[in-house]
Amino acid sequence: MEAVELLLDKLQQLCLYQAHLIKDCKDDVENLEKNLQFVKAFLKDSSAKKQQTLVLQIRDLVYEMEDIIDAYVTNAATNKSKSYFIRVVLAKPPVNFLGVDQRFQSLRRQIETFRDASSTTSLVQHPKQEPPIRDNLVVGLEDVTEEVKSYLTEETNELDVITIVGMPGIGKTALAWKTYADHDVINEFPIRIWIDVSSEFTMKEVFLAILKHIPSLAVNINDKNEVELAQFVAEYLEDGHFLIVMDDVLSTDDWDKLQFALPKSIKKGKVLITSCNESVAWYASKYRSPLRVRFLTPSESWSLLRVKVFGNLECPTELEDIGRLIADQCEGLPLAIVTVARALLEGNLSSSTTIRVWTKVCSRVPQYTSNIFHLNLPYQLRMCFLYFGMFPSDFEIPAWTLIRMWIAEGFVQPRGSVSLEETAESYLKDLVSRNLVRVEKIKSNGKIKSCRIHGMLHEYCRIEAGKEGVLQQVQFSDGDFDPPISDLSSCYRLCITSNILDFLACKPSGPRVRSFVGFSHDEVCLPLAESSTIPEAFKQLRVLAVPIKFTKIPSDMYRLVHLRFLTLSSDLAVLPASLSKLWSIQTLTVNTTSCTLEMKADICQFTQLRHFKTNACATLATTAKHGKEGENLQTLATVSPASCTKEFFARACKLKKLGIRGKLSLFLDGEIGSFDCLGELTCLENLKLRNDVPEGQLRRLPPANKFPPSLRNLTLADTQLDWSEMRILGLLKGLEVLKLKCNAFMGGKWVTDDGGFEHLESLYIEDTDLVVWVASAHHFPRLTTLELRRCEKLDQIPIQLADIPTLQFLELYDSRHAAASAIRIRDEIQEHMHEQGPRRNATKFTLSIYPPTE
Repeated sequence: MEAVELLLDKLQQLCLYQAHLIKDCKDDVENLEKNLQFVKAFLKDSSAKKQQTLVLQIRDLVYEMEDIIDAYVTNAATNKSKSYFIRVVLAKPPVNFLGVDQRFQSLRRQIETFRDASSTTSLVQHPKQEPPIRDNLVVGLEDVTEEVKSYLTEETNELDVITIVGMPGIGKTALAWKTYADHDVINEFPIRIWIDVSSEFTMKEVFLAILKHIPSLAVNINDKNEVELAQFVAEYLEDGHFLIVMDDVLSTDDWDKLQFALPKSIKKGKVLITSCNESVAWYASKYRSPLRVRFLTPSESWSLLRVKVFGNLECPTELEDIGRLIADQCEGLPLAIVTVARALLEGNLSSSTTIRVWTKVCSRVPQYTSNIFHLNLPYQLRMCFLYFGMFPSDFEIPAWTLIRMWIAEGFVQPRGSVSLEETAESYLKDLVSRNLVRVEKIKSNGKIKSCRIHGMLHEYCRIEAGKEGVLQQVQFSDGDFDPPISDLSSCYRLCITSNILDFLACKPSGPRVRSFVGFSHDEVCLPLAESSTIPEAFKQLRVLAVPIKFTKIPSDMYRLVHLRFLTLSSDLAVLPASLSKLWSIQTLTVNTTSCTLEMKADICQFTQLRHFKTNACATLATTAKHGKEGENLQTLATVSPASCTKEFFARACKLKKLGIRGKLSLFLDGEIGSFDCLGELTCLENLKLRNDVPEGQLRRLPPANKFPPSLRNLTLADTQLDWSEMRILGLLKGLEVLKLKCNAFMGGKWVTDDGGFEHLESLYIEDTDLVVWVASAHHFPRLTTLELRRCEKLDQIPIQLADIPTLQFLELYDSRHAAASAIRIRDEIQEHMHEQGPRRNATKFTLSIYPPTE
């Protein structure tokens, strides 16, 4: 279903924004869209699940059609960028859609035949199932339970809404039901109403659910419309002391359906909402922070498992150790523990049978808990979420990489003027808001740097994606690969976690594989004789990211014309011009042992390239003065100063992130490249300057007006500037993040100038000989984060920084002399907060010192 939705979305965006590229096959595209709409309607029918063979045929055909469209559009875009003579000579006939269209027609006939057969069968309308019996036995979480009860008994001046949030399966419903059934709560609220929120429930259903609690109602409420029912609800609750629980609220619309009938002036009313969605919780309860349900501790997990299996009886001694192992594998998730407990109950036949069953369950906990989640996600998010199954369990996933993989896979489609990256970031934030993804690290600009998902959710992603044949993890166990290499012919995405060289030595073949991703603790070197193994095995690749070092780039690699995301590791100092044949490439990352990297191909000729990153100092090929190619380029890091020419930046005019590495003194003086032309990059937000010359101290910085006008994030490394040059950086009006690394500034004293750093939020200083720092709160009026690393000579941090109202984080690493002043700053901030309440824009302050002080 998701594949059909994504292809339909792509076609609609293609017709809207790139109609000129498909004008030669417009009728074919329109016909394809009609067929897809027909197929989509069939897949929405619940009876379609019985026709798995037909569903798999649809999936394969949709993916094949997507490949054909991508090839056609890429060809069209490439030919469009060439001269008229080359377009005429090299012109290829439009892609022939006829074969695929005929197969779609065959599928339509099969679907219609199936529907005709189904219509002759009498359909029995099954009544809605009653919600499952809830268990008010909650082991642990007494702290959260008491907090909920305290809110319910708290007097307020208006309708009070309490929200409980947390990931699926963490026990929100059980906690709410325990509170709902508590004797004190029953005595407190004569009117108690529980509403199970389904994914498609209506406002009328909500009101009827409430009104059925009225013992005697003179009118037939089933005949009333929503407005009339809302009036009945308002009258019924107006003078009452009531508690309404809305369980599993999916969206803000669900809450709006209820609050429509609840005047805010009701003082004795309480509403308790459970939701996985943080945005719902904040929307419904604007004046009270959501209550977050935490994971169970190992001790609480074992207690819950023991009670679910044995009740009030003691656990047999011989089962306790293995029972604790089982509980630990559930990673603090109550629903997983309860599910596993049901499997363990099968063993209560005899002592020997019980031990055997428990041992079996212990070895297969993920399999027993893989079906506990029933997630209702929009199709745009579903494939993005299932993609987490590509990564190993408990893997810290870089958000930058994840987002660009999503884009390469085609999960993210254009939305007007919003970039693909911004749309993908909103998807990731949405998944975090739904408590499906956990943020691991935050960037200095507040964006997500890395993330993880819970082990049980990871297993869900892996299994669900595997069921649909779109993702397959290959593992090495018992001397062989699982699944066997011969079973990869129908797989679309492939992930391997170990023995990558052994896997390739078996000559795998995956004609449909679009992504080949690998993970290993160590990078392995691919023998020269095996260099063509990957392009020969996977000819339809879009994503290639494996921890393999190529001794040579095989010529076959340039035939992977669909490749969009490529991570390349090698010892190479030169990238050949043939690389430009990868015309679909969007993200190219090159890691090399060489300090320099020469690009023979004109990077602007990569018409789809959006991000180029390398750990070396890259020298770019000379760029033509004219042409529009290069406008898609957003990230370029790192390049030599000589490559920073006016001609190049005229083409790559939409750069957002730029890293420059080399002899910066010659660059700033205009002897190589041109720093002045950076001022014309109106979209550039992130700039990194690294001086690669030993003992190469810079005498000065350019004037503030020479820096990019939209600059928000600036990093300087090895520049060895005098601290007096900081006044230049203070004049950069939009600067929010400043990182000073590896002796960026030298000298024993820094006296901060007035009138600068008006918008600076994050300041990072690393490896400096600074001894005395003089500054006050007004020098950094918006600072939230201050991080000092290996500032071993710094006597103290200015105590006056404690008066910055926004300061939230202070971190010291190997800066022991400044530790005492950091503690004083913390104590002063805490004293201010105690005396004056939470300061504006800062509700907490965190101090981190390593190594810890005694």
